[in-house]
Amino acid sequence: MTAALEVQQLNRSFGALRVARDVNLTLERGARRALIGPNGAGKTTLVNLITGVLKPSAGSVLLGDEDITALSQAERARRGLARTFQINQLFRGLTVLENLAMTIGERDGNCNNMWRAAGAKRAVIDEALDHLDALKLTDDALRLVRELPYGRQRLVEIAIALAQKPRVLLLDEPAAGVPSSESHLILDVVAALDPDIAILIIEHDMDVVFRFAKQITVLVQGAVFTEGTPDEIMNNPDVRAVYLGEEEGRRHG
Repeated sequence: MTAALEVQQLNRSFGALRVARDVNLTLERGARRALIGPNGAGKTTLVNLITGVLKPSAGSVLLGDEDITALSQAERARRGLARTFQINQLFRGLTVLENLAMTIGERDGNCNNMWRAAGAKRAVIDEALDHLDALKLTDDALRLVRELPYGRQRLVEIAIALAQKPRVLLLDEPAAGVPSSESHLILDVVAALDPDIAILIIEHDMDVVFRFAKQITVLVQGAVFTEGTPDEIMNNPDVRAVYLGEEEGRRHG
């Protein structure tokens, strides 16, 4: 079976500095994989290469059986590659519903006039409400994004990503900035997503990682250090030495 996403021998250099070194990564359909690594490991750089923010110096990115290495961010998104960001990218002065409707209109190519063009279509509104209902955001539909607690803003961002109808979803620190009392909402929503969507979560919070992932890839200095199940990663002394260290020791001490 063709993988949902495959990264092959991906490299990126800035002058003499190599920030991605021969990275190979495969997401099968329905994958629940986490990408972890110490600060400066190149996690966000890798996501930027996958999504088209950066172009690789060498290597390729395949979405399904299509080589998308030369495609723009927008073209990759239209083919089913969606991403959320460490800092949300929402239109804070618009309502939650308007944010969703704009995304759907852009996806379908009828959003030249922003909200008026998209929101005039009943089908767009209905679909937007369906996404909000799935993430328990219906009561917030007519609220301005800036009025929402940050945790719920992150849920809106996930709703927007899902409105793109992705085959692959990249979640860049979805719980970043979210109070611990609300982070479980993010995890609950992610756990309930369509099982056919392949998800890669980039996260530094190991509690989030171990609750979410079935497979973990460890990135160190721009290269894949090791891969394995959560148990294998947790009990790998080399991983503890380069990344988990004292934090992991405190967890089990």
